[in-house]
Amino acid sequence: MRIEEAKQKKFFPYFLFEITVAALFTVEAVLILAALFPPAIGREIDFSAQYSPRPEWYFLFLYQLTKYFPGRWTFVGAVLLPGLAFSVLLLAPFLDHGKETSLHRRRAAAVTGFGLLAAIVSLTILSLL
Repeated sequence: MRIEEAKQKKFFPYFLFEITVAALFTVEAVLILAALFPPAIGREIDFSAQYSPRPEWYFLFLYQLTKYFPGRWTFVGAVLLPGLAFSVLLLAPFLDHGKETSLHRRRAAAVTGFGLLAAIVSLTILSLL
């Protein structure tokens, strides 16, 4: 038993030194890559084009939904429908609390979830066209 214990390296100083060297090489590699390939910051601005404010990609489905409810109905498209949709997602575990895990047996939950996902994806695609 003593021979096996003698062959094992101790954490301090041996493994700590190896971990420190590996971490320094990793940081150095990241710094070199960052210096060689700097990121493009922001969007390129065309000052001759007309200004068209648009939200980021993750809000495009809401932006498209507000187009369908202009004027006095904007509240419905901007607040009411998205609030109801996200409330259904939030309450989904309480609405369908069966013991089955297969999607074939939980059709209501699957149709609701995939329907909301399809609505978000289709509205996002429509807003990009």
